[in-house]
Amino acid sequence: EEDQEQFPVSPTKRFTLNINVGGTVSAYRLPYQLAARYPKSRIGRLATCSEHSRRLDLCDDYIVHSQEFFFDRDPSVFHHIFTFYRTGVLWIKDELCPRSFLEEMNYWGVRIRNTQRCCRISFEERQDELNEQLRIQKLLLDEEREILEREDLFCHMHCGPARRALWNLMEKPFSSVLAKVVAVASSMFVLVSLVAMTLNTVEDMIYGEGVETLCIAFFTLEYVLRLVSTPNLKQFGQSMLNTVDLIAILPHYLQMVLEGFQYEDIHLDSEDIETVGVGQVLRIMRLMRIFRILKLARHSTGLRAFGFTLRQCYQQVGCLLLFIAMAIFMFSAMVFTVEHDMSNTNFTSMPHAWWWAAASISTVGYGDMFPETNLGRIFAFGCISFGIILNGMPISIVYNKFSDYYAKLKANEYTAIYKARGKVHFSRRALRRLAPNRKN
Repeated sequence: EEDQEQFPVSPTKRFTLNINVGGTVSAYRLPYQLAARYPKSRIGRLATCSEHSRRLDLCDDYIVHSQEFFFDRDPSVFHHIFTFYRTGVLWIKDELCPRSFLEEMNYWGVRIRNTQRCCRISFEERQDELNEQLRIQKLLLDEEREILEREDLFCHMHCGPARRALWNLMEKPFSSVLAKVVAVASSMFVLVSLVAMTLNTVEDMIYGEGVETLCIAFFTLEYVLRLVSTPNLKQFGQSMLNTVDLIAILPHYLQMVLEGFQYEDIHLDSEDIETVGVGQVLRIMRLMRIFRILKLARHSTGLRAFGFTLRQCYQQVGCLLLFIAMAIFMFSAMVFTVEHDMSNTNFTSMPHAWWWAAASISTVGYGDMFPETNLGRIFAFGCISFGIILNGMPISIVYNKFSDYYAKLKANEYTAIYKARGKVHFSRRALRRLAPNRKN
């Protein structure tokens, strides 16, 4: 290759190149001919350069009495570089940091393609894993930096100390006992509102509507307190959790407005509500109340980790949906072609075949539609088998990212709790309790 071209060797190139990396006791001795095989690398340029001043520019220092070129680099990594010059093969150990190794490779001018394929695959996998962990850590650090920036904003605001205390009460459950009580109460009201919404659909239950109204009043108060105490309205509006809080309470008030408009202006009986457009909107508003369960994500580490995983795995999820759509179109077309001529068949159109393919590829199998011909059953078996393989593909990727982010998020929360509560000195506390006994 281009890097391995044999250059003509001058009479001075028959000597050995003495290299001292990181102050090693015994310098690395490399013949000029071996170093000149890679003239674009740093050692190769050092060997092929004829001017001594240019050689000094390539190294950090030159030891005159031993005639050694000194490099202030990591000697453990250079050992692999030295082996590469001697054998022409670059080996990578698993215990080496990928980023540090790449930095050393760029300094010495050696390319990663000179490694063996097995080492390169393993190195790239560890590099991707490290980049993913660093990205997760960067997101957590960005969140901490935003929290610190918000803390600084309170100093320049009107009623700053009071708003900071209110903000800590609503946003930091571990800042005080009262804040923890508020967080537990918020979660309990979410569960109670969901139970009340469920019981409200039962005809004999008459207290569900009142309980739900009480829960909405608590959610509204909670949202208003957060809005009043926030130091940055723009960040407050862009927050996904605050958007979820708004979606949890907004349908209830829209339903009240629409019901008032309906009974005052349209003057319809309760039996005719669902026959007009306003009634359809009311049903959608009632359906949107189920989204208040997402409020649990504010106090649930697992739900936040799951949401982060979906955001990070959007490419894998998008590919999965694309494969599912392609399989639905393909298998539905094949089954419809062989089944639509059968008597009393349910495959009367392609959309009906889509529903069958979607139920089969997800391995649900409702049984409302099934092929009757032998060829159709073969296609159905292929559809189900493809669905089993397809559904199992992204599980490991999603789970690994979820577990990594969940572990880092829990560790970050424990650190925040430790900082909020302070260090507990059990030995000093025990000595203080034993002090009166010693006096007696």
